[in-house]
Amino acid sequence: MLSLRRGTVTGISEEHEGLTRLEVDGTPTIAYPRLTGPVEIGDDVVVNVQARQLELGSGGFDVLYANLTRGLGGDPEPEAHVMTVPYTPLQSAVRHVEEDGPLAETLEGMPVVCCSLHSQVAPAFAGLGRRRRVAYVQVGGGALPVSLSDTVRALKAGGLLEVAVAAAPCVDGDVQAVTPASALAWCAGQGFDAVVCSIGPGIVGTASRLGHGGLAAAATLNITAALGGTPVLAVRYSEADWRERHQGVSHHVRAILDLCLADITIAWPRGLDAPDWLDPREEVDVEGWHEDCARLPLSHMGRSLEEDPCFFMCAFAAGEVAREHRAQEAPTQ
Repeated sequence: MLSLRRGTVTGISEEHEGLTRLEVDGTPTIAYPRLTGPVEIGDDVVVNVQARQLELGSGGFDVLYANLTRGLGGDPEPEAHVMTVPYTPLQSAVRHVEEDGPLAETLEGMPVVCCSLHSQVAPAFAGLGRRRRVAYVQVGGGALPVSLSDTVRALKAGGLLEVAVAAAPCVDGDVQAVTPASALAWCAGQGFDAVVCSIGPGIVGTASRLGHGGLAAAATLNITAALGGTPVLAVRYSEADWRERHQGVSHHVRAILDLCLADITIAWPRGLDAPDWLDPREEVDVEGWHEDCARLPLSHMGRSLEEDPCFFMCAFAAGEVAREHRAQEAPTQ
């Protein structure tokens, strides 16, 4: 069951659109003001403390569950009839893109970079580069609120990302979609050049082959292919991970490929040794990747760009492959 505690807001350290970092009785806490209302010092609140109590990777802070001072009596979004996280204590009605008109019936070759970790998102965007309209679609497998992502905020501020879509069960994006398929179809209909699709921060994992959030990439790869897009896999690769199953190409990648039912593009940096089973792959020149990635806030399992460079280089390669595919498909003038 839920582990809830009542307390008082004793400090506010950061306020962003969609996310507030604060303290409740001195304990770090996050709040989602679009979900639970605004927060001020002195507010009487209820927080979920379970992740922190269990010392999970996602448990360095509590999560504000309800604001008893100013978070009660909120109204639903106008003309919204579809619930997010339905039939749970957190259900709320949000306008979905499917309610606002027909979606594109095909992606018409639009590249979709599919990531199995949120820390791949920034380097994938760096590979896609500027001067393109790129959307981000978040799917289940990690954190559900898009607004938790500092990466998404940084990419928007840097002009690399235009819109972030929350595909259920994810919530609190710029726009909301019922499924990853409808999210991608909406992006195509809006004229985006490419999409980066990923789980949110903090992957769900069990150290098993099939019990991890990274498998969401298999679903999005299959959906992209079925809708006529170009599915591009960002390979999870590390030379710094202490866990044998994630050294080199992660065992998550093999599990993803085993579940792919369509032909996909496996992006790979030219010059980096690859295992024989990672085939067919599309090798790409990633010259200048380090400089492009260094401009962005990068971190993977607490490791920086300098501490695990190949992890970020492989994700950059996926963005570069998607960029090249889009360039080839662009009509000549």
